[in-house]
Amino acid sequence: MKTTKLVVGIIMIVLSVLIFFQASIAGLGNAVAGTGETSGSSGVFLAIMYLASGIVYICTRKKEGLGGDIAGLVMMVMASMMGFNAGSYSDLVIWSWLAFIIGVGFLVWHLAANKKAKNVDQQ
Repeated sequence: MKTTKLVVGIIMIVLSVLIFFQASIAGLGNAVAGTGETSGSSGVFLAIMYLASGIVYICTRKKEGLGGDIAGLVMMVMASMMGFNAGSYSDLVIWSWLAFIIGVGFLVWHLAANKKAKNVDQQ
């Protein structure tokens, strides 16, 4: 799990840069067109959450507790809620689903690993 969290954390940081630039272009397009959509701002928020979650996953990869996974889950759920307001920026929905899957996936995986370790210790 340590290596996976490191790799996913690095990928999330790289993706945050990509999402930020995409959101900036979408926000510029929304401003120029005067559509009143907020998809660019939602994308910037999503990019910030990706960056923060990637840092949290990298920093807490060696921890036994659930604190890092819970923090990542909260940030990723908040990001996915903001991201489902896609508007004209349709890639935002994809990034939102990915955020939700990563947040829930790491928490479930950590809970299963802790339960398995507890069962092995009891035997």
